[in-house]
Amino acid sequence: MGIDETALSNGELYTLVTNKSAKGRKGTIVAIMKGTKSEDVISVLNKIPKDKREVVQEVTLDMAANMNLIVKRCFPKARRVTDRFHVQKLALEAVQSIRIKYRWMAIEEDNIALANAKKTGEEYRPKVFSNGDTIRQLLARSRHLLFKSESRWTSSQLKRAKILFSQFPEIEKAYKLAQSLSYIYENNHDKRIAIVKLAKWYNQVEEAGFNEFNIVSKSIQLHYQSIVNFFDNRSTNASAESFNAKLKDFRREFKGVRDVKFFLFRLTQIFA
Repeated sequence: MGIDETALSNGELYTLVTNKSAKGRKGTIVAIMKGTKSEDVISVLNKIPKDKREVVQEVTLDMAANMNLIVKRCFPKARRVTDRFHVQKLALEAVQSIRIKYRWMAIEEDNIALANAKKTGEEYRPKVFSNGDTIRQLLARSRHLLFKSESRWTSSQLKRAKILFSQFPEIEKAYKLAQSLSYIYENNHDKRIAIVKLAKWYNQVEEAGFNEFNIVSKSIQLHYQSIVNFFDNRSTNASAESFNAKLKDFRREFKGVRDVKFFLFRLTQIFA
């Protein structure tokens, strides 16, 4: 099973519990509840007979504490699996945080240089790299390439990355840390080997000395068991995310949600 949150109307959040074996068709929705407060969701899910809840073997979820508590209380015999994409997203956001830090520094330096040029009556011309980017443009336009693996870069992104990494070696180091975490997920099917690789990754994070990645490392350690559980069956929360997208399309088809109760009624008739 999977558990996730979704927004149905005006940004109002609902907690959605889904059955993966239904593959987005009839029988997918197990429960849908307004809000994400753990005690409210638990009170509803506990209406399902205990013997049925104890049949559940595995639940995928994100790293939110409320989701973890819900699964722990309502599906006590289920293995909890933290979705790999949420873990990888943390590492990618750490890279972006470092890029943004350098971008603000570049903006400040650019502003100072421009102000000084005005004082002296000189024309300010920022440095332009071989691909036509200024330093500010380089840091702004590198955002998308840092989310992707090198094998998926376009030729212009490859050129921009080479310039970026030559100017900011720290960004390259951070990028490689994020990619090495993705590599552990993508290329290890043996849980024991994955655990060893994760331990080595922790060491790399410590050596790198990035505060952003230290936070990622601590987050992984706090959810360690549910994270390494991924390597048992390589289960992700992709089906729940996909079903969320289907609900958004369904909502769009009916031009939004005017009557939430009736919309939920439609959903349960089709997908519950």
